[in-house]
Amino acid sequence: MTKNLGLLSFGHYQDIRGSQARTARDALTQAIDIAVGAEDLGLGGAWIRVHHYQRQFAAPWALLSAAAARTSRIELGTAVIDMRYENPLIMAELAAAADLISGGRLQLGLSRGSQEPALRGYEAFGVHPSSETSVSDIAQRHTARFRQAISGKPMAVSDPEQTRRSVPLPIEPRSKTLPDRIWWGSATRRSAHWAGTQGMNLLSSTLLSEDSGAPFTQLQAEQIRAFRSAWSEAGHVGAPRVAVTRSILPIVSVRDRDMFGTSATEEHVGILGGAVSRFGKSYVGSPDVVMAQLADDEAVAAADTLLITIPNLLGVSENLRLLRNIVDHVTPILG
Repeated sequence: MTKNLGLLSFGHYQDIRGSQARTARDALTQAIDIAVGAEDLGLGGAWIRVHHYQRQFAAPWALLSAAAARTSRIELGTAVIDMRYENPLIMAELAAAADLISGGRLQLGLSRGSQEPALRGYEAFGVHPSSETSVSDIAQRHTARFRQAISGKPMAVSDPEQTRRSVPLPIEPRSKTLPDRIWWGSATRRSAHWAGTQGMNLLSSTLLSEDSGAPFTQLQAEQIRAFRSAWSEAGHVGAPRVAVTRSILPIVSVRDRDMFGTSATEEHVGILGGAVSRFGKSYVGSPDVVMAQLADDEAVAAADTLLITIPNLLGVSENLRLLRNIVDHVTPILG
């Protein structure tokens, strides 16, 4: 299967030795420049991760809109927006505006969210689950409301004193094709199945919040099969998209070896947020070695989109050099 190749940036910024992204402004403006450069290299997507209470990208709308104004072809995505925190209707307005600016290039990944440093941080955003409601329920409820809003379903009615009659009012602005470009970030086979029943596309990263004893790529491939089976059984029209994330660092020069040659490459199992989790490995080595590893990756083979995590602290030029190495030396195995 020919792959749609994209990058994924977490938007870290740290005032430390070697960092080229020392401030939030650095990380944001460099992300725009990297998206422009990635488009010039022929990549299909520039995606960003959303975190709260951390020195990384947060609310994505200003960045997506700015990148949309500077590019013309590349997809602009989120992987993922933590829906526990979102006001679905404000989000619907902002997402539609960014998508209209882009000309319909947004790919919005949503999820229940990952582990974070804040204790019930969503409560400061005005979200207070009841004793009978889990945060996962809240995320799914917000997601359903957001999808209704962007589909044009009325969210309010007009005031008869102002309009002389009661008129249903949808959220504006609206981008009519945006509902077809909503993804769910899944870390388990169960949540992947749920995403398929809901008719969303599937995002799966280098972390799975479960472990069956099978290697990471096999477990992720099971997740993809569960998703596609649920999609088909639910009777959704068309074929869904599936994206997986990988860390890929081809070593093609002495500089590459000095910078990435000691990067961890093995997958492992650990406890994260109270759940036994399996972490995928990094693909580091000569192009031949990396291509052989990718060729054996069941989940990459099953996906139509491959997102490559980038070390954004290294700045624009180093990240574009890394992406060029991947385009020049690794993409033949991806079609």
